[in-house]
Amino acid sequence: MAEKLAKTLIGMMGGLLSLSFGKQLIVFIISMLPILELRGGLIAASLLELPPVESYIIAIIGNIIPVPFILLLINKILKAMEKSRFKLFNKMHSFLHKKIMKNKGSIEKYGFWGLVLFVGIPLPGTGAWTGSIIAAFLEMDRKKAFLAIFLGMIMASIIMMIISFGFLSKVV
Repeated sequence: MAEKLAKTLIGMMGGLLSLSFGKQLIVFIISMLPILELRGGLIAASLLELPPVESYIIAIIGNIIPVPFILLLINKILKAMEKSRFKLFNKMHSFLHKKIMKNKGSIEKYGFWGLVLFVGIPLPGTGAWTGSIIAAFLEMDRKKAFLAIFLGMIMASIIMMIISFGFLSKVV
């Protein structure tokens, strides 16, 4: 699924390929997006035939940029969405709240290392975005949460590098 989504996004951003750094920019943008994050960025990098080390650095930087903003602002945004008169925002709040509640137990139980593992195991619905939202909701220390999320990203990126540039490159 992530590969299909990455291909679709590459197609949508195809105009960027005319730039000298267009492939790198596509990987950077995909790595910043929720859902795909660095997993999708590394898959896209492999599909775009970028060098692995360059891809790794770009994906990590792209994925880490939203984290401090999420940690600082998401609780205010969630409260505003909950109180909004617009049903779309109420529904988005409900969706995010359910996602948080579903995953908060394991992170609360294991704290710092629970957050590292949550972000670090590249499964659907895990990653820096969701980890940041849960950490903010649980009011974890922001510095510790940032470090846990970063360590989780390193873990996930190593796993995804093996998949994207190892196995996937031979199959595709």
